[in-house]
Parts: sequence; structure tokens; C-alpha cells
Amino acid sequence: MSSKKLPIVAIVGRANVGKSSLFNALLDRREAIVAREPGTTRDSIMAKAEYKGQHFWLVDTAGIKDPADDFEFTIQEQITQAADSADVIWVMVEADVPITEEDRRVAKMALKSRKPVFLIINKLDKAKGQDLSGFDRLGIKPIVCTSTTQGRGLELLLAELVAVIPKATQQEDDDRLRIAILGRPNVGKSQLFNALAKKQQAIVADRAGTTRDVNRAVVRYQGREVELMDTAGIRRSGKIEVGIERFSVIRALSAIEQADVCLLLMDVNELNVQLDQKIAGMVKDAGKGLVLVVSKWDIAEGKDAFTRDDLAAQIAANYEFVPWAPLVFTSSVSGQNVTKLFDLAFDIDKERGKRIKTSELNRWLRQAVDDHPPAGLKNRAPKLNYMVQETDNPIPAFKIFGSHTRYLHWSYKRYLERRLREAYGYGGTAVQLWFIEKHLAHKHGVSPSKEKETA
Repeated sequence: MSSKKLPIVAIVGRANVGKSSLFNALLDRREAIVAREPGTTRDSIMAKAEYKGQHFWLVDTAGIKDPADDFEFTIQEQITQAADSADVIWVMVEADVPITEEDRRVAKMALKSRKPVFLIINKLDKAKGQDLSGFDRLGIKPIVCTSTTQGRGLELLLAELVAVIPKATQQEDDDRLRIAILGRPNVGKSQLFNALAKKQQAIVADRAGTTRDVNRAVVRYQGREVELMDTAGIRRSGKIEVGIERFSVIRALSAIEQADVCLLLMDVNELNVQLDQKIAGMVKDAGKGLVLVVSKWDIAEGKDAFTRDDLAAQIAANYEFVPWAPLVFTSSVSGQNVTKLFDLAFDIDKERGKRIKTSELNRWLRQAVDDHPPAGLKNRAPKLNYMVQETDNPIPAFKIFGSHTRYLHWSYKRYLERRLREAYGYGGTAVQLWFIEKHLAHKHGVSPSKEKETA
């Protein structure tokens, strides 16, 4: 299957050079496309950003307090993760501080990645009149000088970025279904990975992943190739050992971007974990298919049909922001429901490829609006006129054109999504609704990805 992978840009550097400030400044300036609906738990480590129609993931590796005696290891881990999973690396230094040994180490290892590397000299406002030519010794080009507090250099930085990243990384056009197995450490991802591979008619290929700690296997199921991706566990920040697994979230994000369907594993003995909810939110934001998988059901205490029903209700309440994601109880040891995961992934992939005629969509929109007109302000009531589906998008995405769409309440957008799913399905996959002012684009005008209003 052909799909588009958004580029990943990682900001790296030693502590207190301004990485988080740059992260926030770019998102505030460009109004990053991130979900703001209630019920989704997130960190501020990553977000989708946009500049002149080019979308990319921006990853902030800031907020890490590195003990002096373990600095070498933590920096190596940081740069290794960025090099493995990011498409572009931004190395940040301070304009008012001479090059440090730590800066040299960061630069050296970033350049070893052979990825595009930028040097960002930040805090330009504190280096008035200083000669910055010495930073050339780090060997990184291009060099962009910024001041996040004053907003200087940000436009140039983004322009330089979009010059080196493609509009979208187009994955190979084939019929292979790609499934990512996600979750915290020790929830049974590797066991499920092995069980899924062994259940199939034949293993086509086994190979180590191109990204660190992402194992891959290509198997055949019902006559179709399926690529399985087993990712390293994502740890809660409070559980992260010094220098270990700090940036595993970048690897998981990369796997999500490559996948069509994601399996989120949750330990039956440790449910209702906020980090699991965060991972589900990442999958939703990326517009991928999602299956909630309760693992280790064979060792659940007091398991029976009533226990399962109670747990299902509890999980549904905790994941109300992805009510469309199916829930499965599995055991990699006994093989319970392992094959069912393949069947579900195939069904979800079919739903993701569903296309609806424009005339039918507009009949549906008129009926939905007539049944429940959107509320608004006086003389500024939103009006929804027509809609079309993006035919070149692997994600089920719909453009809805109207007036005063910025005043649509998030609850009304949820109402439309619910009605859309009731009418056309799309079970197991995220759906994107883009609301566009009709005076900004004609019926088949600019892509909604260029608009600021999102579902």
C-alpha cells in the first residue's frame, strides 16, 4: 500500500541552550496541528508543525537533566536515537557561550548520522557584537542564528528546512500491510511479535530493523504480505533510568508513521496507565488504524466473561477519545485471539481505503446539519456548505467548506465525526475532518493541510 510518511525533525543539544523555547516558538508561530480535545493525555515532547504547506513532526529532546558523571552516555543515546529515527537533526548551541566539549561531541555524533544536520546558534540577543565565526569549527552547515525570545531567525530556519525535506516521504507503492506493535516495556510485545510470525503460512523475511530496536518480519497471511514491526518499550519519564530509553518515544513515532495499523498492548495487570493513553493519542494524531490489545490474558486473576466485560467498560472510559478502536483480549502463550489481530488489521485497512462519492457526502452533510445546526455567535453562526473527500490521502480525510468555521465548537466536530461513522463505518481508524473557509479556497482548491482550522 502506498502511504505518506511525514518527516521527523529532532532538536538536540546540551541542556539549557533553548531547545524547548525553539520548540514552543515554532509551534506558537505556525499554529501546530495538534489535537486539543478533552480526554487525550499528552506530553509536549512532539507535535505536528507546518510551514508553507509542508508538514513535519517536531521532536523536542529538551527537559533532560544529565548527571555530569554520565553525560557521555546520555548524549550518545540522545544523538543515536535522533540519528536513527529523525530525517533532519537540528543541533543547538548558545551564541553567548563559547563552544564547549559537549557541543563538539553532539556535533560530531550528529554528523556521523549522515542525515541533514543544521547548526542553530540561539540566544542571538545575548551576543550583541560578538564574533560568531568560531562556530564554523563544528563543521555543520547550514548555520542559522536565532533568538527565540525575539522571534528572530525562525522564518529563515523553516525556509532552510523545507528546502531539504520532501513534501512527503512516499513509501513504496505495494500491497503490503504494515503493522506496528506498540506499548510500554514488558507488556508482551516481543512475545506477540513472535506469535504472529509463527501463526502464518511462511515467514518471507526476518531482518533487523533499519531503526534501532525496531525488529521487523515480513509474513504472508491470506495471500498478502504483512510487515510486522516490534518497537522498543516506551517508559514513563519517572521510570526512565539515566541515559536509557530516554528517546524511545522517537522510535515509536517513526514506527507509527511507517505503519498502516498499530497494535497498542496493555498489560492486563496494569491498566489505566496515562502513557498508554498518550501512545493512543499519538496514533490518532498520525491518522493511523488502532487496535487496543490487552495482553497476558492467560495469567489474569479471576478471569471470566464478567471480568472481561468489566475491564472492557473500564478501558472504554479511559480511551473515550478513540471510541472507534476495537478492543481484543489476547494471550501470546496460549495463542488466544492472536490470529484475530490479523483479521482485524485487514478489516481496518479495508475501511481506511473506503471512498465516498461527493454527491453522497453532501446529502449526508445537509441531513446532519438539518438535524443539528451548529451554534455560534450573533451574526457569526457557522455555515457548512459542502464537503469532499481527499482521494490522494491514505488517511480517511474530508474537507468541509463553509463560513465562520472557526467558531465551530469541538463537540460539534465530534458530532459530525460520530454521524459520519454511523453512516459509513471507518471502524478502527482515525478520521480527519478539515473545516475550511470557502472564501479561502474554491471547491477543489488548496489542501486542507494548509488551513489552520482542523478537527
